[in-house]
Amino acid sequence: MTHYLLSVHGPVERSEFGSYGSREEMEEAFAATGAFNERLRAEGYWVFAGGLAPASTATVVDGQGRTPVMSDGPYLETKEVIGGFWVIDAPDLDVALALAAAGSQACRGAVEVRPFEGLA
Repeated sequence: MTHYLLSVHGPVERSEFGSYGSREEMEEAFAATGAFNERLRAEGYWVFAGGLAPASTATVVDGQGRTPVMSDGPYLETKEVIGGFWVIDAPDLDVALALAAAGSQACRGAVEVRPFEGLA
């Protein structure tokens, strides 16, 4: 088994309903994502998952110099950011991709799949 990061990408700009167009759409996506999370647990793929606060709440820490430098906001200027993620344990990439497709459908966002290096 290999650990994979499934990261949900969405727009930087968020309304009162996050990246969703309405409260109803947001609630439907949350319910579908909750059901997907339960599926991951029931089928033994679940390791960890979470939604992230808006990118505007980020702090970038650069500790490469003598004194750490901290700056507000996301590290990169971009139109999309990671809004949430799953860490799963899957037997192979094909299973991880199939789960990512189901997660994408549930949360209504694009999902990037990346294996962790050196973890099995």
